Amino acid sequence: MSLESKITQDLKEAMKAKDEAAKRGIRAIKQAILLAKTDGSGKEIDRDAEIKMLQKLAKQRRESIEIFEKEGRDDLALKEKEELTIIERYLPEQLSPEELEKEISAIIEETGASSMKDMGRVMGIASKKLAGRADGKAISTLVKKMLNQ
Repeated sequence: MSLESKITQDLKEAMKAKDEAAKRGIRAIKQAILLAKTDGSGKEIDRDAEIKMLQKLAKQRRESIEIFEKEGRDDLALKEKEELTIIERYLPEQLSPEELEKEISAIIEETGASSMKDMGRVMGIASKKLAGRADGKAISTLVKKMLNQ
């Protein structure tokens, strides 16, 4: 089942259940899919593109939450958190910090990276290998930490 058909089905269920948070989150995903389909590129939306799109939506929500909490707008931050929870349902299961560290250690060992000069190479491989399963910011932070040791 494609993401688009799953989203359509889940939106119907959320509307029947009168779940406002789910409706907002699912509609955001549906809008992103529609934009991707009508962007003029003519490319089909494959699983990798779906994951990237969902990650982008999740990242936007996380950044908004951070800003709203700084500004003391807990009401808006709560709405963003609810939407983030809905969006994360459609992402592959995220790696735990321990699993992420193990994966990055293996990539560093595999590439023979030993200093910060090798960060770009490690990040390139890690970003592809861990796409959808870990946040880019978390990957970057961990790679920096491990290469500086």
